[in-house]
Amino acid sequence: MTLAPARETQRLQVHRLGARIGARVEGVHLSGDLDTATVAELRAAILEHKVVFLPGQHHLDDEQHAAFAALLGPLTTAHPTVNTGNARVLSFKASRGMAANSWHTDVTFVDAPPAFSVLRGVTIPAYGGSTVWANTVSAYQALPAALRGLADASWAVHTNDYDYATHSEDGSEQEEADDQFSRSDFRSTVYESEHPVVRVHPETGERSLVLGHFVKKFVGLNDHESAVLYELLQSRITRLENTVRHTWSPGDVAIWDNRATQHYAVADFDDQPREVRRVTVAGDVPVSPEGRRSRMVRGDAAVYQDLDRLIR
Repeated sequence: MTLAPARETQRLQVHRLGARIGARVEGVHLSGDLDTATVAELRAAILEHKVVFLPGQHHLDDEQHAAFAALLGPLTTAHPTVNTGNARVLSFKASRGMAANSWHTDVTFVDAPPAFSVLRGVTIPAYGGSTVWANTVSAYQALPAALRGLADASWAVHTNDYDYATHSEDGSEQEEADDQFSRSDFRSTVYESEHPVVRVHPETGERSLVLGHFVKKFVGLNDHESAVLYELLQSRITRLENTVRHTWSPGDVAIWDNRATQHYAVADFDDQPREVRRVTVAGDVPVSPEGRRSRMVRGDAAVYQDLDRLIR
């Protein structure tokens, strides 16, 4: 009997980029064949630093991208409402300076948002087009005790009826989001979910704030009260000391813990082409400090969260 050679464990070098968020990871060649020890080490780095950046992953195509992401957990479909031709990989293309230029956590309008997002740079403009991430755990930890108590007890309704791709920075609507999607694409199926404003992380036990631009209102508050509370808490998340900014190069991969971050793609690249591609790993239903779980208010997100059901 001939034994297959053991796969060699890749040694990661993790370089912290900031006190609260961000690390650059070197020494790993991403693929679906990574050994379990390397995957565990990489996962630990993501959980600790919230977002990690891996340069030089030029070998990845869509298939290899998805195969690697699947090592972190079951995959979602590419997106609940829009289709760019791949069941697993969502392509974001823009050539008119459009990007996700508002703060958000991915797909919080469903009851179980992704656990991890894996984004790779494909076409990168000569200037601009960077992405910023914020640590929603450190933001919660820095709240005064009175605000922590208010946040712990609060719930919010999230919906895709308001989406970054259909609004400009000044709040006016845009019929065409970028070169791909229109408002009708994003809201072809409307989803609403109720999430705790504070969730308990299922792997680390940390508490994090669940906000971002998909928030429609706070449960039990009117529109004015909701707007005031949103600004009060959201402004804590986006303080500069909670953030890290990444300037993309082709072949870069960013992996973030979607349960502990928000991010903002900066629309400052004029009419240059820009494309990044994302695969998301299925997440759990958030749980509040009191042990209550998020719930769907409108729409059925089961197909998004169960890729096998969709492609069978």
